[in-house]
Amino acid sequence: MKIELSENKVFFENNGSKKEIHPFWLRERVNGENYVDKSTKQRLFDPTELNGNVKIKNVSLSDKFLEIIFSDGIKTKLTIQSILNEFSNINEVKFIKKIRWDSSLSNLNNFKFNHNFFEEKIMYEALISFYKFGFVIFKKVPTEKNFIVKFANSIGSIRRTNFGEFFNVKSKPNPNDLAYTSLPLAPHTDNPYRNPVPCIQLLHCIENEVSGGYSTLVDGYTVTEKLKKDYPDYFKILTEIKVRYQFIDKDVVLEDWSEMIKLDENQNFKQVRFSPRLDFVPLMDKEKLNLYYAARNKISELYNSDKYRLEFKLTPGDLLMMDNYRLLHGRTSYDTNEGNRFLQGCYIDYDSTEGKLKHLKRKFNF
Repeated sequence: MKIELSENKVFFENNGSKKEIHPFWLRERVNGENYVDKSTKQRLFDPTELNGNVKIKNVSLSDKFLEIIFSDGIKTKLTIQSILNEFSNINEVKFIKKIRWDSSLSNLNNFKFNHNFFEEKIMYEALISFYKFGFVIFKKVPTEKNFIVKFANSIGSIRRTNFGEFFNVKSKPNPNDLAYTSLPLAPHTDNPYRNPVPCIQLLHCIENEVSGGYSTLVDGYTVTEKLKKDYPDYFKILTEIKVRYQFIDKDVVLEDWSEMIKLDENQNFKQVRFSPRLDFVPLMDKEKLNLYYAARNKISELYNSDKYRLEFKLTPGDLLMMDNYRLLHGRTSYDTNEGNRFLQGCYIDYDSTEGKLKHLKRKFNF
């Protein structure tokens, strides 16, 4: 990719294809303290109020800079790299390659907490690991005074739900969710009935005195790629048919329709929703329903297989951060007579981790 000039016109050349860059596109990117706020990087002018027919009066090109004088008298000096970055649509988060894993994964992506680490390189490394594997575990996180709230808000902002700003995961009478029992929980994603579904879940272990109650994780990305390769008909129907997910308690009814496997605009993996206690398949022809049920059974079999499930015990101070679009989580059963098992949870969205990652990348010039 490179920038070229010809007769006061600016061209972008890539792989033999050369196109003119619109003069107004360059005009609305003028910089300098008279045009862009130094702190926020927001424009100090409204480009919709400018003459859209602005032209380039004079232009010069060096190795690093493009200097332009526009027909309205405005001058600017743009870096070549900033222009190329926009044309290459660089997004450092999307370009972090997902690493598939199964039960053989031995490194549980542990990072030791300290009170300054939200602004340290270790947090950048933890976030990179999070995007590669879909989860990280922070060790020795303070367990007093609902510290999960401070932790979450130090990365971004908590996504409040009907369960509150945060929620306490422990056995209690008359629960409105099976999470608040000592029963085993099969691999599932949280809140599939919401629009949008919360992207990231935090679970902070406060107490864990029981011999059971092991946490489980499954990489939905690994499983869906397996399904795509070995059972293409199953994969296809699970990416096409939208099912209804529903949550009901005495205060609210929440519903949303979605595919069980959601693909992005390039037909690549984007999200899984799996919670068979909460999904309702629409009425279809019998043959199509037979195929759908077979596909759902197969992906459930894979999700619950020992081959794909990690199983580990959270100890007090452990804080698990996991991608709710990619991973399924669950737990084994436990006996409340043995002692307390108490976790606190909350949700944040992708803009939290993406924004923090980009900030740290800028801070440390990575």
